[in-house]
Amino acid sequence: MFMPTLREVPSEAEIPSHQLMLRAGMMRKAMSGVYSYLPLGYRVIRKVEQIVREEMDRQGGQELLFPAIQPADIWKLTGRWEDYGGEMFRLKDRGGRELCLGPTHEELATITLRDETRSYRQLPKLVYQIQTKFRDEIRPRFGVMRAREFIMKDMYSFDRDDEGCEVSYRKMYEAYRRAFDRMGLHYIVVEAESGAIGGTHNHEFMVVSDVGEAGIVFCEACGYAASEERADAAAVPEPESAPSLAADRSHARTIATPDVRTIDDLIGFLGVSPRQMVKTMVFVADGEPVAALIRGDRDVNEVKLRRALGCASLELAAPEVIEEVTGAPVGFAGPIGLKQAITIIADPEVLHVVDGVIGANAADAHIVGVRYGVDFTAHRVEDIRIVVAGDECPRCGTPLKGARGIEVGHLFKLGTKYSSRLDARYLDEAGQERSVIMGSYGIGITRCVAAIIEEYHDADGIIWPMSVAPYHVIVLPLNTTDEQQLKVAESLHSELEKLGVEVVLDDRDERPGVKFKDADLIGFPVKVTVGARGLAQCRVEVGLRRGGQTTMVGLDEAATYVSELVRSELALLSKL
Repeated sequence: MFMPTLREVPSEAEIPSHQLMLRAGMMRKAMSGVYSYLPLGYRVIRKVEQIVREEMDRQGGQELLFPAIQPADIWKLTGRWEDYGGEMFRLKDRGGRELCLGPTHEELATITLRDETRSYRQLPKLVYQIQTKFRDEIRPRFGVMRAREFIMKDMYSFDRDDEGCEVSYRKMYEAYRRAFDRMGLHYIVVEAESGAIGGTHNHEFMVVSDVGEAGIVFCEACGYAASEERADAAAVPEPESAPSLAADRSHARTIATPDVRTIDDLIGFLGVSPRQMVKTMVFVADGEPVAALIRGDRDVNEVKLRRALGCASLELAAPEVIEEVTGAPVGFAGPIGLKQAITIIADPEVLHVVDGVIGANAADAHIVGVRYGVDFTAHRVEDIRIVVAGDECPRCGTPLKGARGIEVGHLFKLGTKYSSRLDARYLDEAGQERSVIMGSYGIGITRCVAAIIEEYHDADGIIWPMSVAPYHVIVLPLNTTDEQQLKVAESLHSELEKLGVEVVLDDRDERPGVKFKDADLIGFPVKVTVGARGLAQCRVEVGLRRGGQTTMVGLDEAATYVSELVRSELALLSKL
């Protein structure tokens, strides 16, 4: 068997799944963010694929295979050739035609179904593939968690109307729940942002993990859950009416704050709370500067701000732009006396700041004692803040919990984003031409493998759920030079194979300690130890990787006993 295990933790590996996939001989690095999968690792990948395949097929999915290399013209028609950014691998063939390595396949799926669909009678359709995807990550990290080449299942639904799309969406929602349950993963389904895929409605399946790259918030009382990018802030009550505020006497005054540029500096210098401060953040949206006002203890959610502005691109303004807009260096921007007339968007919490502090749009100066509606206003008031743990749930008001999550699956309602631009139409019952309604549904196959390891491991190695383990059982003779031990081990191996159990025989001429360490590192769920002491009583030791329980079992019943252990856990996972 080709299973080159490692004793030492590779220096490049930062998280347990990356470390263990290398140490257990599952994969080897080919280049940054690109891996070769060795036999043990590829067996796990195929098992995850098969679970996903079965659940897609259960819901009426039809498997096909698109090419990994795609023409640029279809991406240009949808606008994503420019929008996708630096993550797309772009190339040209010898004829100079622009191509890309597929990071996803919405365009290709759309034109494939478009060219074969004429009538409403040919809808709905659910098609999917399991294929390698390519994304030129700016910083590949954490092994297969954020790789440049990875295996993904992507499905596309094609329906006549929104009601049909909802049916397809719910089918996939249930299929994902079953698939991840069968893998043994514990997950939270959260409302999410659509990103470069687009669409109007989507959910992510997140495995809670300390190494997760995405922040999530959730409510244990009502079940609300969302990614940090998508989470809605709880409604803030309206402050006093504008007329009464205008009648108040303003206490605003400008004070010198030399070399005070940050919130922490201001706290120390003025002795005020961050909740009294209003940060003025200058962004550039589609080439035009805008200002976002946020309370001092909050951060701007750039996804929400982009959505509020309806812009395609958004980035923090460069120092020279900030100075041009405000007349002051970075750190002293405020909403009063801007040098340019720009759009100002305020978060609702800003309206409640009393005796506030803002930048004076002058070097080394701030204005104190300000209040929204008296001293400054905004053109629009929108929820633009990042929601964090402890904030009120937007649905029921209960304090939210926070966690990190690994995204393993994502569901998108695409509407007509792709079909309208690529002319994917059909004739309805009345002979009217209509655009197909689409959905897109992805599962990161290799990321699922890493997520499983993150959830199931200990100091000794991986603890595979039975459904995805590379092999169910390892038979381990302690001394292969002992003819009786080897003969019994080989006989058990043969019996288990006949019973349909995936089994490995460790007949290496190695010390027992080496064999035990490799068995635990790789994570075989069941270990059958054949030793001289047990054989003297016609018994073998059956041990479980999870929990570490061991049982002495008679030779005559050992194969049946082990087979039932395997089948019972497989049956339990399949019913979840």
